[in-house]
Amino acid sequence: MNKILQLLDEKFVLDYFRKKLLPLYPDFEDVLKLKIKRHKDNIWKETYHVVLEFRTQFLGRDKIKRTLPIFCSAHSDEPRKNVFDSLHFLWKNGFDKGYLSIPHPLFYSKHFQGTFYRGVVGENLFHYIREKNYEEIENVILKSAKWFQKLHSTQTEKNFNPINSRIETVYPGIEHIISRVGRDYPDRKAIFQKIYHKINTQEKEFFSSRKKLWLVHGDAHPENIIRMSKKKIGVIDFTDLCLSDFARDLGSFSQQLDFMIMRKIGDKIIAEKYKKMFIEEYFKLSKEELNNDVKMRMKNYYNWTAMRTATFFLIKSGPEPERGYPLIELVRNDLGF
Repeated sequence: MNKILQLLDEKFVLDYFRKKLLPLYPDFEDVLKLKIKRHKDNIWKETYHVVLEFRTQFLGRDKIKRTLPIFCSAHSDEPRKNVFDSLHFLWKNGFDKGYLSIPHPLFYSKHFQGTFYRGVVGENLFHYIREKNYEEIENVILKSAKWFQKLHSTQTEKNFNPINSRIETVYPGIEHIISRVGRDYPDRKAIFQKIYHKINTQEKEFFSSRKKLWLVHGDAHPENIIRMSKKKIGVIDFTDLCLSDFARDLGSFSQQLDFMIMRKIGDKIIAEKYKKMFIEEYFKLSKEELNNDVKMRMKNYYNWTAMRTATFFLIKSGPEPERGYPLIELVRNDLGF
């Protein structure tokens, strides 16, 4: 039996949480019940990639019942210890308080190769884009700029995910992407090779001449930004946290913001307004200068993120090439190919 199925057994999880969680919450005396929600449930015969939420009701020593969102991110082939280490580091470096937050790391399970954490509660930025709630879009975007600036200003020499630090090796890797696209879409292989070579070369040129690296989120997009309250946001999904170029988060977030606004609102003026707002707020707070070099790097990561999105539509289960092709053309035209 696939061992991850144990985490879909309520009785097992209740006993497991009594053992693992109660020592972390001394004000609680018991775990009463829970409800399991599958946010990601890729489970095969022996392997798995899951994100599970356990809406867990605790009994306090004051006899008051409290419900907390406990999550597990687990992968059979990619141990999620780096996620726990990332969260733990950030939690101890200022993201445990104030209005710019993250999930609260709880423990890492070697058995399940998963990180358990208390999640943040609220709607993500994409929800407000979908609802055309312009007041909240602006509110969350401004706070997102502050959050990323705070992250990029956090100092560490530890690289939590070295493979993810470069375009060339970010999962599943350029070679794999080109091979897969070439197999399924042979007429697109040449343009993929040309675009990825250009994007990868530009990044390599920057890193060959610079020694400074910044802590970056690595997967900056609206669905990972959670509005917790009018004043507070939390950012989730730290699988890709690594040392890289801060322009990567800015370019990636700008592209995904652009993509999602055009998809759900369909107004280029609004998309440009909010991208500009995000970048201006970031550099208002940052010690970095928004010069031509930074703009070029942001654009490079913008194009890379567009290609990642296009690749997703081309090779996912139930492919949608009609959604991927326009993104490829946008990048091709921007690069003058």
